[in-house]
Amino acid sequence: MFSIRTPPTAAASRLAARYLTTISSAVRTTTTTTTHRHQSSTSLSSFTTPTFSSSSPYNTNLTSTFSLRQTKRTMSSAVAKRLAGKTIVITGASSGIGRSTAFEFARTAPNHGLKLILTARRVDALEQIAKEIREEVGEGVQVLPVKLDVSQPEEVRGFVGGLPEEWKDINVLVNNAGLVKGVAQAPSIAEQDINVMFATNVTGLINMTQAILPIFKARGTEGGSGDIINIGSIAGREPYAGGSIYCATKAAVRSFTDALRKELIATRIRVMEIDPGQVETEFSVVRFYGDKSKADAVYAGVDPLTPDDIAEIVVFVATRRENVVVADTLVFPSHQAGAGVMHRKST
Repeated sequence: MFSIRTPPTAAASRLAARYLTTISSAVRTTTTTTTHRHQSSTSLSSFTTPTFSSSSPYNTNLTSTFSLRQTKRTMSSAVAKRLAGKTIVITGASSGIGRSTAFEFARTAPNHGLKLILTARRVDALEQIAKEIREEVGEGVQVLPVKLDVSQPEEVRGFVGGLPEEWKDINVLVNNAGLVKGVAQAPSIAEQDINVMFATNVTGLINMTQAILPIFKARGTEGGSGDIINIGSIAGREPYAGGSIYCATKAAVRSFTDALRKELIATRIRVMEIDPGQVETEFSVVRFYGDKSKADAVYAGVDPLTPDDIAEIVVFVATRRENVVVADTLVFPSHQAGAGVMHRKST
């Protein structure tokens, strides 16, 4: 509990704001936030604001008293409650951003009836993640590992139907599955690499969205509700040499996301995109066909983002008030200023 003597009104407000503002270190984030056309009925009364007391409104020695810990706990509780009872699908959840996102959701709402459906091709990795989540947060979060290759349309078509009945009421879809193959320039790009990138990054994402949308549209009285969170890339905004196909796939994701948001404007279905810059994951290992030394060279002399950084943003956008759409987020490390603009420390 803090007891602070300070002039009233504006100064006290500034002091409260100073302690209640969360500052993200070493990460620059550009975010576009929109609201639904409708006004939300959700109340902010669950938040506790600082209370200022004074024996007289004219007393210049106003005693401003507030509990930072209590406010933080209340805000954390409010965020967790927004996930209460929800079922979340995360594609590409066996490693990297997908794996971290699963843990971040579980840690945010460990005792609120959360259900996580984790999908990927490597079901053994998913089962290990499920085990680790149970060990960390207990039985308050249920985890269902599902083997799924989003690049295979027939697997996606059978996805919802293959779920246990109690897992079908999906609230959030995180379209995270994606990959890049090679650094070849046209016309040397292998046809197989072109096909797998489009099948996974574009067609797979669209097919997953189409599979889940009917569930969202059937919910509520305003045309539906639910969250679609697409993991794009800075490459979708700023193409670079040696990445023409990957950049094209992520540009397609960006266009699809923007168009879908407009198509669903009369509903409570939120469509959001997060575009990371350099993040250290297995991504580069896949790009270089398993050559770890080449993958490591990508991160030499730089301090890249981690999957946890992106997972925090995913959970943040999913836990905003229902009327708030964090539509578009670009995030990269402090030594990056563009897709191909990096400051590397000398080694």
